[in-house]
Amino acid sequence: MADPDSPSSSDSGPDNDRAAASSRHTNSRDEGFGQINGVADPIVRTKGKARISWIWLVPIIAAIVGGSLLVRGWLSTGPVVTIVFESAEGLEAGQTRVRYKNVVVGIVKEIHVSPSRDKVLVKAQLDRDSSRYFTQEGTRYWVVRPRLGLSGVSGLGTLLSGAYIGVDGPMTPREGPPIYEFDGLEVPPEVTTDRAGKRFSLATSDLGMLDIGSPVYYRRIPVGQVIGYQLNKDGQSVQVQVFIDAPYDRFVTESTRFWNISGIDLSLSASGVSVKAGTLASVVGGGIAFASVGPEDAQPVKADTVFKLSANETEAMADPDGVPFRVHMAFLQSVRGLKVGAPVDFRGMELGEVVDIDLEFDQERRRFYVLVKADLYPMRFGAAYDRLTEEQQAAEYPAHALLAPMIQYGLRAQMQAANILTGQQFVSLEFFPDAEPVPVDLEQVPMEIPTVAGSFDRLQQQVSNIVAKIDAVPFEGIGNDLRDSLQSLHQLLESLDKKMGPQMVSTLKAAQESLEKVNKLLADDSSMNANLERTMRELSGAARSLRALGDYLQTNPSALLRGRPADVLPGN
Repeated sequence: MADPDSPSSSDSGPDNDRAAASSRHTNSRDEGFGQINGVADPIVRTKGKARISWIWLVPIIAAIVGGSLLVRGWLSTGPVVTIVFESAEGLEAGQTRVRYKNVVVGIVKEIHVSPSRDKVLVKAQLDRDSSRYFTQEGTRYWVVRPRLGLSGVSGLGTLLSGAYIGVDGPMTPREGPPIYEFDGLEVPPEVTTDRAGKRFSLATSDLGMLDIGSPVYYRRIPVGQVIGYQLNKDGQSVQVQVFIDAPYDRFVTESTRFWNISGIDLSLSASGVSVKAGTLASVVGGGIAFASVGPEDAQPVKADTVFKLSANETEAMADPDGVPFRVHMAFLQSVRGLKVGAPVDFRGMELGEVVDIDLEFDQERRRFYVLVKADLYPMRFGAAYDRLTEEQQAAEYPAHALLAPMIQYGLRAQMQAANILTGQQFVSLEFFPDAEPVPVDLEQVPMEIPTVAGSFDRLQQQVSNIVAKIDAVPFEGIGNDLRDSLQSLHQLLESLDKKMGPQMVSTLKAAQESLEKVNKLLADDSSMNANLERTMRELSGAARSLRALGDYLQTNPSALLRGRPADVLPGN
């Protein structure tokens, strides 16, 4: 049974709960916490450390990202370079990019006018990784815009994206301090540093139709182009820079010859009219061609080798002429038709050319003469020059060794017509054994070659002599005699008309009557024609009889002796 003092389960309520809690506190007190006045001691627990709220992670991450971006931007920011241009057309600060092979390597930060107000200063900030390639000697900057040139159309992409600054520099970094100021190019370079090939220089007297971008041909194949030109310091020649692409640059050897093929080459000479033209591009914009005259296995030359640029292919491919020497020729006759550049010919071989023509006065003889100066090339004389120079080793001037013996044997210069239609003339050297001897001055430099009158001048002299003889004829007296003879003839004719006229009329009438009689005699119905026709018939019958007799005798030749046998009747 249940204990009556113990609380019943049915009596559970607030009072019972409080009693139960008090009992628990009592038990706890008994365990060591103690009890004061029957009230349980408070339970004291130590509070743990406060935790950071997750909301603070957002600004911390943002700060870290921002700092990394700042560090990355600082690490990637390169130096600022200043580029000097003539104009800032199409450039904008903060928008225009600097590109290498269409890859952005920088951006324009500022654009200012130079203190002298004739240039524009463009400040561009480069990437740190690219700065070492584009801050050294040899770096080139230019503005890329749409351009139309001899080499084609370039920069069309900037029509939509806008202009930008192109850059090109050496392929490998060079030693030396960096450069931060550059002169910008007004036109894009024709050849970049990464283009395979070689550069060469060509020396010429004038530029002609050549321009930057003009093509260079090898066997009519475009293999390069003109990349620049400049006037030499002495002002006497022009240096043309060309670039030959690989692998065609290996065909440029020491024996290579270059010549100009610009425009149309029209020449009129003694051989006639000659017209030569290259490709359409070379006719319009100029061009250069080259070829080699040496062996095929010749070694290529180094870059920047200097060659001579000839005016045409004939001049370029000619054999070497050596150093020319100057000679003088004094002509007393007219030199009309002789021009500077006219050939000096010796038996069909061109030995040189005329370089100057002056009018001089001879004080001793008191007369004018024409002094023609010419350059002769000794190597064009071939083995004769070598033999003569060996025999005349004492002669210091080449003309003395070569021409002095020839002048003693009658070598003279004379004018000859090169083209009758155009009147062009040239100087011909020929031997005249009957020419008057002329002393040779071995101390004279340049040497003078004696002259004789040309065939054309002799022809003029002959014509003059003929005209003089014709002028000596007394044409006036001959005319008077001829007039008197004509008057006498006129009188004779009048006399004949008066005296012989009536007799001639009667004679003509008699002749007419005779002709009428003859006409009647020969008419178709005349008796003479009838008799003649009958006679002809009889002659025809006689001819038939003779033909029949001949046929019979040929068949029966014995009839000549025996006679004709009697006719035999048929059937007997």
